[in-house]
Amino acid sequence: QVQLVESGGGLVQPGGSLRLACAASGFTLEDYGVGWFRQVPGKEREPVVCMGITDFSTTYIDSVAGRVAISRDNAKNTAYLDLSSLKPEDAAVYYCATVMPRGRPCPSSPTDVLQVIGVWGQGTQVTVSS
Repeated sequence: QVQLVESGGGLVQPGGSLRLACAASGFTLEDYGVGWFRQVPGKEREPVVCMGITDFSTTYIDSVAGRVAISRDNAKNTAYLDLSSLKPEDAAVYYCATVMPRGRPCPSSPTDVLQVIGVWGQGTQVTVSS
C-alpha cells in the first residue's frame, strides 16, 4: 500500500524547534520530489517547501525562509522538515506529499506545486504557544 505517514508534531514554545518526519511505504521516496504543506482551520492548504530528487529545494513562504530545512534519509525512506525559531503563526497541521510524476522537479510557483501532488500524508499538528 502506497502511504506517507507524518510524525513529530507537538506543542513547542515560541522560538523552539521541531523535526517532522514523513515515512514512506509501498514505494521508493527518493524517486520523487517531496513537499511539505501546512493548513490552519478556515484557510487553504499552502506549500511550505519542496525538494526534488536532486535535493534542490524551493521555499514558498517568505516568512519561513531561513527557518525551515527539508532533507531525506533514503535508507529510511523518510523525508524530514526541520522547523526552527518557531512563531505562533507557524502553528498548523503539516502535511507531506509527493510530486508527480516520478522524477518531476518541484515547481517554482506555490500555485503550480499544489497541482502536481500525488500521495498525501494524514498530517501532524504543530502548536506554538507559551
